[in-house]
Amino acid sequence: MNDLNRYKELKEVIWYHNDRYYNQDNPEISDYEYDMLMQELKALEIKHPEYISDDSPTQKVGGEAKREAGVLVKHNVPMLSLQDVFSKEEVEEFIKDMKEQLEDPTFVVEYKIDGLSLALRYVNGKLDVAITRGDGILEGEDVTVNAKVIKDVKKTLKDPIEYLEVRGEVYMTNEAFDKVNEMQEIKGKKLFANPRNCAAGTLRQLDSKITKERDLSMFVFNIQDVRGKEFNSHSEGYEYLKQQGIKIIEDYKICKTADEVWQAIVAIGENRDKLDYDIDGAVVKIDSFADRRKLGNTAKVPRWAIAYKYPPEEKETKLLEIELSVGRTGRITPTAIFEPIRLCGTTVTRATLHNQDFIDDLDIRIGDTIVVYKSGEIIPKIRRVVKEKRPAKSVPYVIGDKCPVCGAPAMRIADNADIKCTNHSCPSKLIRNIVNFVGRDAMDIKGFGFAYVETLVEHGYLKDLSDIYGLIDKRQELLDKKIIGLVKSTDNLLNAIEGSKNNDASKLLTSLGISNVGKSAAKSLMKKFKSIDNLMKASYAQLVEVNDIGDISAMAIINYFKNSDNQAVIQRLKDYGVNMEVNEEADSDNRFEDMTFVVTGTLPTLSRKQASELIEKHGGKVAGSVSKKTNYLVAGENAGSKLTRAQSLGIDVINEETLLEMVK
Repeated sequence: MNDLNRYKELKEVIWYHNDRYYNQDNPEISDYEYDMLMQELKALEIKHPEYISDDSPTQKVGGEAKREAGVLVKHNVPMLSLQDVFSKEEVEEFIKDMKEQLEDPTFVVEYKIDGLSLALRYVNGKLDVAITRGDGILEGEDVTVNAKVIKDVKKTLKDPIEYLEVRGEVYMTNEAFDKVNEMQEIKGKKLFANPRNCAAGTLRQLDSKITKERDLSMFVFNIQDVRGKEFNSHSEGYEYLKQQGIKIIEDYKICKTADEVWQAIVAIGENRDKLDYDIDGAVVKIDSFADRRKLGNTAKVPRWAIAYKYPPEEKETKLLEIELSVGRTGRITPTAIFEPIRLCGTTVTRATLHNQDFIDDLDIRIGDTIVVYKSGEIIPKIRRVVKEKRPAKSVPYVIGDKCPVCGAPAMRIADNADIKCTNHSCPSKLIRNIVNFVGRDAMDIKGFGFAYVETLVEHGYLKDLSDIYGLIDKRQELLDKKIIGLVKSTDNLLNAIEGSKNNDASKLLTSLGISNVGKSAAKSLMKKFKSIDNLMKASYAQLVEVNDIGDISAMAIINYFKNSDNQAVIQRLKDYGVNMEVNEEADSDNRFEDMTFVVTGTLPTLSRKQASELIEKHGGKVAGSVSKKTNYLVAGENAGSKLTRAQSLGIDVINEETLLEMVK
């Protein structure tokens, strides 16, 4: 790939991850991985300054203002990003640059809190409005009601000066975060990935009671604007804020030399484990306000400050045991169970070991001291074994040749690292097959959760997929034994099962769990073959003619339907009245065939899911991100970075009204 194509690709990828981080509070990659992408982009811009355009992520702050939490408010002072650096040499270069431009500058080094930026405006000593960063330049969200229930936000100042605007970081302590996730688990809701995501989502809640319950915290780290009083320096401003009862970053260091600055950064890094909240770096900033004004800002960052980013966090712990589980395909997965450690704001005790090859490559043994890190700040992974701390009598770990659940023979698949249970009736395989079958992207049987599946398998009611549709005949027995619950719970589930019989055959095909046949491939297959019966008779040559179906997928389909057990399950499903054919009415209109859409923002009448289903009903494909292959972007309010990317790529942007016109 040449430099220009790589540059365009990097812009697209970074804008996608900006959207996930700033606007969806749901990042897919770690800060470190994101920073490396930005560093690569910046290097290309230095090499090719002619590439730089207004839509480059280096020229804009990553977020966008949203309406969900309230009205939009214009920024009086931009809430800019900071220039990131990753080495001692870069820090020294910054200090040298400042000394060349300023006369005897003083530096402040302080924690970089991992949270959500918030500006507080005080008028005559009273909190007037609280604003999120939003787009960083023009406007942010008014979250004043929520800010007022944060214990660290001062509602009234001791000194009622004319106007004061401060900027800080809203965050969650580790203890508060653990309590929120504990409550999420009790309620059966999705857990938050890390404290930063939880804090961001909580600040944007429409119900301030929820914000208060989740116990947010806040540090103030800058005076943005002031009238009625004068400050000469950042440190002087800090002392004033402390007198007003405003919580600031206390452990800041005043430095004069590059060596002092670096020692302060090192000290903060060494202290990270002792804090009850997350930091992701150290900030180095010029102390004098006059010097700051002299240096000014770029379009994105102040010239008078940098953020040193620490390497990804990793810790040592002791491997206690290796747990083996069996998936729906029979694949045996080893998982490391270790002494609890805290990484990126969460307590972790488990990490996947993937397969025997992975275990052998790292030479992992029970009792070993291992180094664990977080990939994407979400998924724990094992970096290495500390072999000098290995117990004297440790032995290599071998998964073995028997299934850990049913005891049947387990075999390694040729040309593959996986070891699989050979028993088609293995309870663990069955449970996961049924969970897949009833899931949202498959037969979508509402209310049929893992717990019900596990209970019904354990009590012998489900021996294969087809048994799901025989549960209606055992209604009274299920009620008498309280297998599912009371009458309402039982009837709701049985009714949902009966209703799923009418699903389009593409959903049934998706639910069978054939390797490499997901939702998209199932739709393509059913579009060509029209029924499960026809698909079962299809030849290899016919299968590979279908989009999304290659050699491996074609052979997986043929092998699945060759299996006599699978044939028997299909026949029983048919006998129970499960639909085996495509809905010809839905399939008759393929006006969006070979077209790719992306849906973003808030549409006037349709949800994103409804809009996506409408597009798919007419033969179109809906993607999650904008690329060169996108034909149309369906944009509503707050379309954000996806809209920017679509415009930069020359992709047609339409609204809901136009989409509805297109399907008339």
